[in-house]
Amino acid sequence: MAKRQDRLTVDDVNGAWAIIPTPAIDTGDDWRTEDSVDYDEVARSVEGLITAGVDSIMCQGTFGEGATLTWEEKKKMMEVMVETAAGRVPIFLGVTTMNTRETIRQLKHARDIGADGTMLGLPMWQQIDVPSAVKFYQDVAEAVPEMAICIYANPEAFKFDFPAPFWAQVANIPQVITCKYINIGQLHLHTLVSKKQIRFLPLEVDHADAAKMDSFHTAFWSPLACGGPELTIHWRDSVKHAVKTNDWSIPDALYPKMALALSSLFPPGGFPEFSRYNIQLEKARINASGWMKAGPCRPPYISAPAAYLEGATKSGLAWAELNKQLLAGKL
Repeated sequence: MAKRQDRLTVDDVNGAWAIIPTPAIDTGDDWRTEDSVDYDEVARSVEGLITAGVDSIMCQGTFGEGATLTWEEKKKMMEVMVETAAGRVPIFLGVTTMNTRETIRQLKHARDIGADGTMLGLPMWQQIDVPSAVKFYQDVAEAVPEMAICIYANPEAFKFDFPAPFWAQVANIPQVITCKYINIGQLHLHTLVSKKQIRFLPLEVDHADAAKMDSFHTAFWSPLACGGPELTIHWRDSVKHAVKTNDWSIPDALYPKMALALSSLFPPGGFPEFSRYNIQLEKARINASGWMKAGPCRPPYISAPAAYLEGATKSGLAWAELNKQLLAGKL
């Protein structure tokens, strides 16, 4: 195996970083199903996102159902994604597990098949402290130095607040180049303490606000591209143009429409309550959009309140309608 000689750096983190679910076959919600992944849909979606113009693709996080896939399923999906992408965009594979050794084993496989990096969260059996969290990423980087790391900073999933001292220390790990990030209220602080060694990826709808804050913020993570990537690419390009011209009229007009389409996805109680049903709601949203067949959820995370699912479905339909308007030149 030839080790990678071209590890990505923070300068390579730009544009729309799409995150995909792990599509399931129709019996994927049955524990008796030994291989639940719809690999044809994996390949079709990766090809579609690349053709549409996304800048990177990540997978096997929360709504990617990394916690409910078998290792055999993860391995094959990784291979299909890397083979389909064929080096056209960076592929970041999820290898979050319950411990450091298993994460390293899985990341070595990702390296060996030609992936570019990992979207990596913390082990979550215990509530981890800052020194242990930093050591975890140091150990992974030392074990697989060829691979870039996107820290998956979800405080609800990993029972960790990702405070400023954490970012100040992991910024010294060369492999850590980016972060899937949700807390735009602390984005300036965390960018400052990390000395711009990490390019944080805010949520898609926060991209314009981040870019207005600092021109360093040139990228975002997109869960919405899987509901139809055209609007995601239009949003990316309109913000990039606004940064150059200081004319924010297009992003400022587009933002409320995107935010409204996303609003019904979140139940009363906000992000903490949403996180209790993240997989179910995101899959309902994506399935309703019609662009990707995400399929059913894998056990045990298969049910959610009917009102929550209705809101997620409404969000998916609204995003699909915005894409339709865009393609018709009416947006």
